[in-house]
Amino acid sequence: MAKSLIAFFSRAGENYFGGQFRFVDIGNTKIAAEKLQALTGADLFEIQMETPYSDNYKECVKEAKRHFDENARPGLVSFPDSIDEYEQIFLGYPNYCGTIPMPVFTFLEHFDFTGKKILPFCTNEGSGMARSVGDIRKLCPTADVKDGLSLKGSTVDSCDEDLKNWLSL
Repeated sequence: MAKSLIAFFSRAGENYFGGQFRFVDIGNTKIAAEKLQALTGADLFEIQMETPYSDNYKECVKEAKRHFDENARPGLVSFPDSIDEYEQIFLGYPNYCGTIPMPVFTFLEHFDFTGKKILPFCTNEGSGMARSVGDIRKLCPTADVKDGLSLKGSTVDSCDEDLKNWLSL
């Protein structure tokens, strides 16, 4: 198997689950990323903001929308030293504003993905991948960006079969 990296952005705190708000200690995308790591043995890197979004869901939505409206590139805590050794990048994120969260824009713009395969996976409560794959393709025009996998956040604890099926494509 090609040397792989799972780079993901996730948010714990108060989250939306099928019409209700619930506090979680581990974000949905992180759960999916760790399951994917168990299946692939890929290296894992969490995209973390220098100034994280609020733990309060409604405040987080306001902050994320402001970042989106301003086309902001929030600072990140760190980056991998290099992605040169990786042939494929699994890119995980929740659907924010119909696309990837702005910290993921920051991450993608930091590296040259020429010749890399990018396999997106997105957690959401029904909005699917939205325009995220198209935005990744625009940001990484020299990469082979696949269509990706949409995972329902409220059922991510049981997404193992979805991940296995996606990997077998």
